[in-house]
Amino acid sequence: MVIVRFYRKPGLSTGASARKLRQLQLVSSLVRSLDTELCFNVEISSELSRSDREKLAWILGTPFDPHSLRIKSHLTELERSSLLVEIGPRLNFSTAFSSNAVSICSSVGLHQVRRLEVSTRYLIHWDQFGLAIGADIENKLSSALYDRMTQCRYLSPVDSFQLDIAPQPWYEVDVMGRGRAALQEVDSHLGLAFDTWDLDFYTDLFKVKLRRNPTSVECFDLAQSNSEHSRHWFFKGKMVVNGKEQPKCLIDMIIDTQRSSNPNNVIKFTDNSSAIEGFTVENLRPTETKGASKFTRVSNRSHIVFTAETHNFPTGVAPFSGATTGTGGRLRDVHAVGRGGHYIAGTAGYCVGNLLIPDYNLPWEDHSALYPPNFARPLEILIEASNGASDYGNKFGEPVVCGFARSFGLFDSSGERREWIKPIMFSGGVGSLDADMVQKVTPKKGMQVVKLGGPVYRIGVGGGAASSVEVQGDNKAELDYGAVQRGDAEMEQKLHRVIRACLERGADNPILSIHDQGAGGNGNVLKELVEPAGAVIFSRRFPLGDPTISTLELWGAEYQENDAMLCRPSDVPLIKQIGHRERCPVNIVGVVLDNGKVVLSEEEDDNELKYLDGSYVKQGVRHPVDLELELVLGSMPQKVFHLDRKPVIVTSLTLPTSLSVLQALDLVLRLPSVSSKRYLTNKVDRCVTGLVAQQQCVGPLHTPLADVAVTALSHLSLEGVATAIGEQPIKGLIDPAAGARMTVAESLSNLVFATISDLKDVKCSGNWMWAAKLPGEGAALYDACVAMCDVMSQLGVAVDGGKDSLSMAARVGKDTIKAPGALVVSAYAPCPDITLVVTPDLKCPSTGCTGVLLHVDVSGGQSRLGGSALAQCFSQLGDTTPDLDRPGVFKQAFIVTQSLIREGKILAGHDVSDGGLITCLLEMAFAGLSGLNVDVTHKRGQPLEALFSEETGWVVEVHPQDADYIQTQFKDRAVPCHMLGWSTASGWQAPWQSTRVVVLENVDVLSLFRIWEETSFQLECLQASPGCVRKEYESWGKRKSPRYSLTFDPLISPTPARPLTCPPRVAVVREEGSNGDREMAVAVHMAGFEVWDVTMQDLLDKTVTTDTFRGIVFPGGFSYADVLGSAKGWAASLLFHSSLKEQFRSFVEREDTFSLGVCNGCQLMSLLGWIGSLIPGYLPLYYIL
Repeated sequence: MVIVRFYRKPGLSTGASARKLRQLQLVSSLVRSLDTELCFNVEISSELSRSDREKLAWILGTPFDPHSLRIKSHLTELERSSLLVEIGPRLNFSTAFSSNAVSICSSVGLHQVRRLEVSTRYLIHWDQFGLAIGADIENKLSSALYDRMTQCRYLSPVDSFQLDIAPQPWYEVDVMGRGRAALQEVDSHLGLAFDTWDLDFYTDLFKVKLRRNPTSVECFDLAQSNSEHSRHWFFKGKMVVNGKEQPKCLIDMIIDTQRSSNPNNVIKFTDNSSAIEGFTVENLRPTETKGASKFTRVSNRSHIVFTAETHNFPTGVAPFSGATTGTGGRLRDVHAVGRGGHYIAGTAGYCVGNLLIPDYNLPWEDHSALYPPNFARPLEILIEASNGASDYGNKFGEPVVCGFARSFGLFDSSGERREWIKPIMFSGGVGSLDADMVQKVTPKKGMQVVKLGGPVYRIGVGGGAASSVEVQGDNKAELDYGAVQRGDAEMEQKLHRVIRACLERGADNPILSIHDQGAGGNGNVLKELVEPAGAVIFSRRFPLGDPTISTLELWGAEYQENDAMLCRPSDVPLIKQIGHRERCPVNIVGVVLDNGKVVLSEEEDDNELKYLDGSYVKQGVRHPVDLELELVLGSMPQKVFHLDRKPVIVTSLTLPTSLSVLQALDLVLRLPSVSSKRYLTNKVDRCVTGLVAQQQCVGPLHTPLADVAVTALSHLSLEGVATAIGEQPIKGLIDPAAGARMTVAESLSNLVFATISDLKDVKCSGNWMWAAKLPGEGAALYDACVAMCDVMSQLGVAVDGGKDSLSMAARVGKDTIKAPGALVVSAYAPCPDITLVVTPDLKCPSTGCTGVLLHVDVSGGQSRLGGSALAQCFSQLGDTTPDLDRPGVFKQAFIVTQSLIREGKILAGHDVSDGGLITCLLEMAFAGLSGLNVDVTHKRGQPLEALFSEETGWVVEVHPQDADYIQTQFKDRAVPCHMLGWSTASGWQAPWQSTRVVVLENVDVLSLFRIWEETSFQLECLQASPGCVRKEYESWGKRKSPRYSLTFDPLISPTPARPLTCPPRVAVVREEGSNGDREMAVAVHMAGFEVWDVTMQDLLDKTVTTDTFRGIVFPGGFSYADVLGSAKGWAASLLFHSSLKEQFRSFVEREDTFSLGVCNGCQLMSLLGWIGSLIPGYLPLYYIL
């Protein structure tokens, strides 16, 4: 293998370069300027011909500057004047960039390209000539340029990707001779995170029951697949609280919430996701999924799927890649439900420590606080984790429609520091499941074990155990490196398309059972897939992304974008044909047995017959894995947890006596949990799939304030699903039970603004992030769980799934810093009509009338400030937190509000949460560009208490003529509903007034809006071009509500100008990474065309040709993840194949054809020369070859 290099400038965009320069100047004031370039390190197996070099140069070049690609560097380091630093990916595994770049090369015939990694070269110029900097400054400058977990500095050009690594052989662990001590030794060596119970149990298992030594692979397997992270021992364990054994474990209490709700679950607690009864809807599906075919309408019963999980440890150590794999893992939970599910939309959340944004002082943040070197800083985590999750979802084609973000770090009343050093990266997802695909088929002897997805990489090794360490930072650093993962959204999308193709075959779906690969890798997913029957798995059948992979790594690595499934032997050709069409690897890695054992065989002779007839036993071969499933997955005994309550020390909240409401707002509106989340919504797709009815942004300026997310189950119907999130961890620091109840209340206060079938149809995912094994914390979690279950039972809602992460503490020096215990409740329910949704933006002023504002106050007029945003702004918690004291009143308030929305009586609505009632009102004004005149007289306490307490309730805007009727409806159900005031003038200069002791008078909405936006502005400057961000921020005062004028009735579907006896045939042509094809197909279908699903592979295989179509549509997405430029790989695959080039040339030259490109498809058409002006020197090659 040889590596050839190509250089292209610049290496970074103008904005990214400016941000890097700023980072370097913070390290040293000697830095004056920065130049950058990219270096493409191309590994080839044979010499490139001139034609090959021209192809490669076209692929690597840029249409904006065709001459910027060279075989020599653009940058020259001058001694004592500049410093050249090259940063690239760690070479221990191939990156997702390389995988997609190699796919592009392969698609154009460059099969000798085996790996293609890109590095960035930085030439740092000094402020003055002749400076000799020391090694210390050089190292600090270099360190500021990269993520040490996934990147490194190249001190010399890369000349080989070969690693000096030999696969480590597995070995026997001498439990029979040395007992427990042998397991302790392998635990330390491999970082298995065994606790005392584990050591005792596995010693007994092998020494007494099995009477043999385990192998190192088996020990690693058991540590990952039976870790706390994977098996949730704490929630399933026996609880002894303050010396008293409790009658039920936590999971049984949670399951009991189902008793008080409607029995609408079709899946609960038993699968990768949960599901509830949905609706009968009509969908557009291809008539044949193994080749090109036309779409037809199909009616089916579609159930609603929801799942949620966290990916906290990987996100803490490598924020971008950790978040990408968190998103990918949750997506696989959706499509691996039942016999296969469909994704619709995602939700996201982040909890981090104090941000400490440079040059932006937030007075509650402690700049002297220490942070550990093995975790990224909170600011980096918030930006890069959200970048990673957004990047993955955007490329895969899943919109994010709901979420939260929170930053917290302070010393509590006992003097203990509480902060999210180890962050929360939360990912939830909504999907659908065909009613006839709910039940997985029980594994039976002879079924084939299939792996779908990419090759084995040495990544995510030991992730399950690493995430289960009691205090993060107690592991060896090199083990943490090994647990970091990488995400490849392109492969995930191909994987999903295979599953979708199988599902859309209906009764002929070849998938009998499916599980996603996550924690524990192959060892976990394959055992779960074949339980209880057993199976033999052949290690030689796995494709390796790295030839140095050991058997232990193959079995335990958590490499991503993989599923395992069972099929009948007769269906193997069909699955392989679908995999070929979707360009997704399909590998038959084993066969189901009937002996209850899972065996991993390394034999060269992978003969299934001897395992099926049992004769393999006589050969006496020692296998790296040979485990009885019943002993390691079945009847494993409960763990016992002894918990003691630790008294919570609280102190009354003390605020400055001179603090005015305006001064308080200047702080509260900047708090990350309160302030604008535009820095998140600006970078994430919120509409792809065409199924999104309500996402985060509302009002004329798309202000990110929506309470609830709503999606359709089909493009052709109005039935769908509503989902909303609740989380109140800061209140839980004062009272864990109250915090749990307020979390449930918040999720339902958000959900109330979308009409649902019934409150008792609401199901919830409960996700727990807690340092549960540290003193006092386990008991606090127990009390929170009891409170959650009790209040849910009173409200009639229930939990049907969830996850936990119980190692939420980090070592900082000698101190253990615990994160606030957090419960995230994701409520979801059937939505009979997705158009009946109320948003927070005030409506009346924009139509020239005055609206009435009503406060639905479930708190009974209380004004408790404990755990509030205002308290946090003064580095305090307070002593008395809001609580859901009257669940019955809340329930009635929910029911009345739902009824009024159905009647069309509520124009706008928003829940009272972080920031209190005043923030709720202001956010409604911000979203609607409206003024307010309010008088808060019904709340107890002083103005600050009444306005900033976060008591449960919501505010609605109604027409004046409906106000009395609405108040009567609430009164008849004994729900307090108070007149607050009016929504008045429209526009930024509209006044905001409160007449309660004249706390605010004639303050314009714009000045408060700028405060609310400023924290987001500061964060946006760190992730986008600062100049562009500033222009947006400074332009807010000039923005106005758009005036719409329609020349047609959108409720009337258009019809063709003349009847069509034979609808024209149109192909929606998709490439690897296209993700807008289904909504495009529906649009074309609704326009009256006969629409076909066509892949690039169909065209390459010549199973279909373009001459049969009158129209071609190129949909949006990220073909080949856009790794070498937007639509670059797609264009190359058309330009460098003579048959395809000629087909498309003929098509575009026909007078009876049309073409349409959207997003990535439009970029493709530009590169093909079908639209736009051709760039001199960069002509599409079919014009010049």
